[in-house]
Amino acid sequence: MPKEYRTIQEVAGPLMLVRGVQGVSFDELGEIELANGQTRRCRVLEINGSDALVQLFESSTGINLSNSKVRFLGRSMELGVSEDMLSRVFDGLGRPIDNGPEILPEMRLDINGLPINPTARNYPQEFIQTGISAIDGLNTLVRGQKLPIFSASGLPHANLAAQIARQAQVRGTKEPFAVVFAAMGITFEEANFFIESFRETGAIDRAVMFMNLANDPAIERIATPRMALTAAEYLAFTKGMHVLVILTDITNYADALREVSAARKEVPGRRGYPGYMYTDLASLYERAGRLKGLPGSITLIPILTMPEDDKTHPIPDLTGYITEGQIILSRELYRRGVTPPIDVLPSLSRLKDKGIGEGKTREDHANTMNQLFAAYARGKEAKELMVILGEAALTNIDKLYAKFADEFEQKYVSQGYNVNRTIEETLDLGWDLLRILPRSELKRIRDEYLDQYYEKREA
Repeated sequence: MPKEYRTIQEVAGPLMLVRGVQGVSFDELGEIELANGQTRRCRVLEINGSDALVQLFESSTGINLSNSKVRFLGRSMELGVSEDMLSRVFDGLGRPIDNGPEILPEMRLDINGLPINPTARNYPQEFIQTGISAIDGLNTLVRGQKLPIFSASGLPHANLAAQIARQAQVRGTKEPFAVVFAAMGITFEEANFFIESFRETGAIDRAVMFMNLANDPAIERIATPRMALTAAEYLAFTKGMHVLVILTDITNYADALREVSAARKEVPGRRGYPGYMYTDLASLYERAGRLKGLPGSITLIPILTMPEDDKTHPIPDLTGYITEGQIILSRELYRRGVTPPIDVLPSLSRLKDKGIGEGKTREDHANTMNQLFAAYARGKEAKELMVILGEAALTNIDKLYAKFADEFEQKYVSQGYNVNRTIEETLDLGWDLLRILPRSELKRIRDEYLDQYYEKREA
């Protein structure tokens, strides 16, 4: 029976000081019992001699210092996991909120996970088809990768996240595939959008969803991504599934981290965020990957909104250091009606070369990818010149490049949120666009591919 303490010294916002404790450790869970028998959960943040600083998961309203009791449970926060979690919706602390039955856990896992030994990791190299041309064709996602989406306030990252979760698949294999989706600090409308979107398309059958709403406590927001990654580790490394984890919105998570840090009166770092935010984000992102000798994998897509559209803000900046590239959404493309508004030139997947080519996508993929990037970049330059000097100042070839840039945005990038293209459809569409340019301009593509694809379709 856990020992009870009636030595609550003070309560300040989400924090509470308990004196005279024994044998209590950092990150241990506790329960506060109020005078009316109501219980609230808490977690140990700091131990200083016999003083414990604990953080409340719920509101501190109504806690009477003399009449309330605290029990420490001797364990850190855990998630009960089972394959029955698939097709279910949970809150940020792993409790079902879909009116379904409680999960009967096969095992209970610490939500902080275990660090992966770098030598036990397998290199990510298998292509994941998202059905989105701007990702599959130009910034390819591979199994075991960490590829964040950098968005901004008001941009449709929720639609893109839902589309990736619905459409993602590993081609040419019968291996079990699942999606773990965690939303932090979102509104009720957004949560409803995600749940309905998954239900309508049947994607919920292979998904586990964790929903933390904006009015839920900050401490719950810090636990939510860890809950999701714990469920993903169980499905991937115990059950041998390939798991895609989507976390939205990391900015809300980092703000919760800042709120808790400020309540603890810690010395702030850049923009008021705690100095350990890099380590904290890394402890989440680095749980993705593949392990030698185990069939499963975790691929991670964290989504974050850049405050003030600023790529140098600490959250996108630190995320960029830890992950393998980024997909960037553009406000300018969004204003022009391009959906999804993926800005392909500053976007980057550092592992794209590992997941493409013969036997994975198609032998012409690398060549056409490089040519599309080069042609689009030159087309954008031509359009800028056209604005400054007028169309008459452009050469005929520059006009073709400008036309290519427009067609590329309208046909290749802008595909809507309900179109699911195979990689072959994406590559063929790329060839259709490259035919706007004369063959002599396609210097990044080998002659054998030009003979096979450029000439064949033109004939």
